[in-house]
Amino acid sequence: MTSLQELCSGLPLKPLPPNKGLNNGVPHAPKRTPQLSIQDERLALENSLRYFPSELHEILAPEFAEELRLYGHIYMYRFYPNIQMKAYPINEYPCKTKQAAAIMHMIMNNLDPAVAQFPQELVTYGGNGQVFSNWAQFWLVLHYLSEMTEEQTLVMNSGHPLGLFPSHPGAPRLVITNGMVIPNYSSRKDYEKMFALGVTMYGQMTAGSYCYIGPQGIVHGTVLTVLNAGRRYLGAEDLSGKVFVTSGLGGMSGAQAKAAAIVGCVGVIAEVDKNALIKRHKQGWLMEVTSSLDDCIQRIRKAKKNKETLSLGYNGNIVDLWERVVEEYEKTGELLVDLGSDQTSCHNPFSGGYYPVQLTFDEANQLLCTDPHAFRQLVHESLRRQVAAINTLSDKGMFFWDYGNAFLLEAQRAGADVQKHGGSDTEFRYPSYVQHIMGDIFSLGFGPFRWVCTSADPSDLATTDQIASDVLEGIIAQGVPDSVRKQYDDNIRWIREAGKHDMVVGSQARILYSDQNGRVSIAVAINKAVGTGQVKAPVVISRDHHDVSGTDSPYRETSNIYDGSAFCADMAVQNFVGDSFRGATWVALHNGGGVGWGEVINGGFGLVLDGSPEAEERARTMLSWDVSNGVARRCWSGNRNAYDTIVRTMEENHNLRVTLPHEVKDKSLLALALSLN
Repeated sequence: MTSLQELCSGLPLKPLPPNKGLNNGVPHAPKRTPQLSIQDERLALENSLRYFPSELHEILAPEFAEELRLYGHIYMYRFYPNIQMKAYPINEYPCKTKQAAAIMHMIMNNLDPAVAQFPQELVTYGGNGQVFSNWAQFWLVLHYLSEMTEEQTLVMNSGHPLGLFPSHPGAPRLVITNGMVIPNYSSRKDYEKMFALGVTMYGQMTAGSYCYIGPQGIVHGTVLTVLNAGRRYLGAEDLSGKVFVTSGLGGMSGAQAKAAAIVGCVGVIAEVDKNALIKRHKQGWLMEVTSSLDDCIQRIRKAKKNKETLSLGYNGNIVDLWERVVEEYEKTGELLVDLGSDQTSCHNPFSGGYYPVQLTFDEANQLLCTDPHAFRQLVHESLRRQVAAINTLSDKGMFFWDYGNAFLLEAQRAGADVQKHGGSDTEFRYPSYVQHIMGDIFSLGFGPFRWVCTSADPSDLATTDQIASDVLEGIIAQGVPDSVRKQYDDNIRWIREAGKHDMVVGSQARILYSDQNGRVSIAVAINKAVGTGQVKAPVVISRDHHDVSGTDSPYRETSNIYDGSAFCADMAVQNFVGDSFRGATWVALHNGGGVGWGEVINGGFGLVLDGSPEAEERARTMLSWDVSNGVARRCWSGNRNAYDTIVRTMEENHNLRVTLPHEVKDKSLLALALSLN
């Protein structure tokens, strides 16, 4: 077993580790089909050998070539570390700075088999959300971090560590970019080729920025989404007896089952991969499982009638389930489902993110390798069938929304009936959950604030939970608008319940949604607790990129931006740059994330709270910008919540001066002015 000291000593070359190949004990990424020419294959192989001395090329070249032909990418399986991959206590990492050790803690958590979707392929979630492109990069990054001082910054180019560069203590210790491809070449086809060549990488959001905290993050987001969907679509605060049908139990989507249990509804989640379903059942996130449609329908009826809290996993294709629900309605007149969505990895529909109903899971995996074109046609047909069933149920009273996974976008491209007549380019027949639910929350400045206790001690997490709850209650006591108080109340309820639901997978982490005031206040309070020893080791704060200001994504995060700027990425880039000189320990900027390559630009950060006055000042300065940047942009686009929020923030901080829009109150003037010219 390799020690952390050995792990940080650089690539193991003398001797080379044995090539153990694939570990059959963990799930593996689907084989990629980049369609490389002979020249491309030679270039990919040459690129991979750059990491190794020339005297090793004769040994490594044949096995890397075999990986490329077998899997469509060179992962360098030989160099998969012989260590228990997990987030070790920060004091165990052999580093010169606590900041570097904290980054190591986060990287190893992202690759923990209990957390990562495909750990040997360095995929954390979403089917292709890479931490690194290959294992040589992993070894080099840990070595650089172990040697880093506070006068150096590590630069990462799409998984590749460019190196340590002279810097200063106030600069980020790490700057990450992933997939920053020239726009005209940011297509899926180009990506598959460039990833196979080893020159770019898809980091999703928190995978490539080393800030994923397991499915807890999406559990919380799903809890808020389903609660607010019940309020908006059903007029219900109590969701007992209400049925929510969706799909996907791999990666982040596995959180849907736990969220259903927390909100108290009947959650039914279809999943074609039996291993993913078994994993969630063993974790306790699924209460029950079945592979029988008859049993599934019977169980829905019983739970609906008795108002049970239930999370039921159906091992089968979601299209079969939707079509069966339609059949039941046509036979009995009973609408079994109240709320519906989809959380398969539709941003990656032709490489294992979506499985067509016409094939079994194994048949589909085989076809996507042997005949990608035929597989694509079946995916399109399956999406059309799925949408047809959803449309039928929606017409009868079921409420469906897009979960920001590019489901409606891909369905539209497949020719399904999802277009909203008279709508803009970003509007479909069904709303994105951002448009109807999360968009208004973002515009209040609320978003997914996270922290990780690097001691790896559960008692530290319990302490920080109590700190966060006390802070939010204190803010409410000082007086806040009703819209803000409602969000605080939901999150206080969450933080009190989170410890009871065994949320932690991997690092000792927590998430809640908060606005600028709450984020700053919680960070300052936790930093003080670290300084006094109440919390035993530094705490990393971060957020999902899926936030008020981190992401420009016209089909998700910015889908409720209606001034024509939904396709502009200034906000995400400014966020990344602004965080870097306001105190972030590391920053990341990605192409892709959630809705797919070429569809979004997103930025994230990590900040280490070490108990020092400097860390407190960094948190105050950086978090204020991190939120207000997005609120100001949303205000300028015409969002009333954002307007009111940024005006209040300017009253609290006189150094903040934001350009406010003047509303065109008489819209008839527009048509009149145009008719005169």
